[in-house]
Amino acid sequence: QAQLLESGGGSVQAGESLRLSCAVPGSVFAVNLMGWYRQAPGKQREMVAQVTHGGTANYGDSVKGRFTISRDNDKNTVYLQMDNLRLEDTGVYYCYATVFGAVGAPPADAWGQGTQVTVSS
Repeated sequence: QAQLLESGGGSVQAGESLRLSCAVPGSVFAVNLMGWYRQAPGKQREMVAQVTHGGTANYGDSVKGRFTISRDNDKNTVYLQMDNLRLEDTGVYYCYATVFGAVGAPPADAWGQGTQVTVSS
């Protein structure tokens, strides 16, 4: 499974913002869906946001109106702008992408190593 390159996590106070980035390393033929999941302690992993190659975005209910996902197809990079962060946004955020490594190759799911986001009061 390919490893994506994440950056941007950290610790902030409630109401503040963070921006996460995630890049597909190396040369690939195409990248289809890209997005973010998160996992809080003791909870199941949940979808945060995802975006298609054409830019259609979908969000989890808990982040709608506060988070914005975007991507740069030339750089095979996805971003997650997180505004008005809440205590319940705390968790490990994982990016993922559906990658076509070469012409004719089947799609493969790639994941980042996870980045910690901690929101405190």
